[in-house]
Amino acid sequence: MTLPAALQDKLALPVIGSPLFIISNPALVIAQCLSGIIGSMPALNARPQAQLDEWLEQITTTLDQARQDMPQKRIAPFAINQIIHGSNDRLDQDMDSCIRYRVPVIITSLSAPTDFVAPIHEYGGLVFHDVTNIRHAEKALEAGVDGLILVCAGAGGHAGTLSPFALISEVRRFFDGPIALSGAMTSGAHIAAARAMGADLAYMGTRFIATEEANAQTEYKQMLVDSDASEIVYTPLFTGVHGNYLARSITAAGLDAKNLPNADKSSMDFGSKRIKPWKDVWGAGQGVGNIQSVLPAGELIAQLATEYHSTLAQLGH
Repeated sequence: MTLPAALQDKLALPVIGSPLFIISNPALVIAQCLSGIIGSMPALNARPQAQLDEWLEQITTTLDQARQDMPQKRIAPFAINQIIHGSNDRLDQDMDSCIRYRVPVIITSLSAPTDFVAPIHEYGGLVFHDVTNIRHAEKALEAGVDGLILVCAGAGGHAGTLSPFALISEVRRFFDGPIALSGAMTSGAHIAAARAMGADLAYMGTRFIATEEANAQTEYKQMLVDSDASEIVYTPLFTGVHGNYLARSITAAGLDAKNLPNADKSSMDFGSKRIKPWKDVWGAGQGVGNIQSVLPAGELIAQLATEYHSTLAQLGH
């Protein structure tokens, strides 16, 4: 297990802040990177498409200036998430923007990024692909990705059903490259556990929704604080792909969270004009029960670092 050279000595904590649809924005990404973890956001959060270039300019300029002003500080690179799906009618434009700004890490989702790995590698970028099973992992590696993100049971958003113990063990049989592990991770102890299980990085999303920088309604952030794992509903209804959502938000939207209709992959739509279900129905992972407060991202990351190093010390490392 080893991180690519582009990430070595760049991180204060082995964490990727996962891209959060609607919620991730330049303020959150910059705060995460300045605190030493990889911040990320979906390209589709920038609307209209031209805004993506503005955001990439803002993030790139801010982080470059910070590195110049604080050369001894570990300032992490950032990542942009791209949905590789036929309904994403912005994909080529968004990829062109990322290549133009030489985005350090591209996180790809759904289909393997076969046509995009080479142009990203040409400027020195890294490609991490998120997967929920072995078949997806093998296809991503055939496409030439640099690392895998294992989206396991309990993760927020489009989570899989496999235990992180099971999936990482099977993937490690054939892949010794960089792995980020997700699934209900909300503390520094969880980051240490991910490393102990064979991951290089923890992949944390839900915990960062409850930060001051996140572009989420106050009610959404408070619902995370008030909810626990028993209130997470796993359903494909809202996007055509199974995902985890807060039951209270489903009820507030006028639906019966315990008796939702089904949906299938034919209803998937990642086009630029799609209705955004997360405006009313809010995603979250099973780690919500460990979220006690809404904090500035930098303060949260400092807390996670303290917990992480304390856990390592307890284990004798």
